[in-house]
Amino acid sequence: MIGFIILVTFIGIVIVAFSAVIQKKLADSVILLMGVGLGSVVLFFIFKAPDVALTEAVIGSGISSLIFLMALKHLDEKV
Repeated sequence: MIGFIILVTFIGIVIVAFSAVIQKKLADSVILLMGVGLGSVVLFFIFKAPDVALTEAVIGSGISSLIFLMALKHLDEKV
């Protein structure tokens, strides 16, 4: 059962990452990359690395995405 969850999560991460690459709008790509980070959080938790999962959730998915979205907001004002 755990192997099935790992496989589905991994395939989901690959699909979301590919979707992030082909998006036209940068904000959509950033949000999809946040989904990739959250998928990796699930995998880290399954592989019994809760400290790495927590760090990825806070820094990788949270703070980095916020910084990217703030940068995109400032770019839209300049262009």
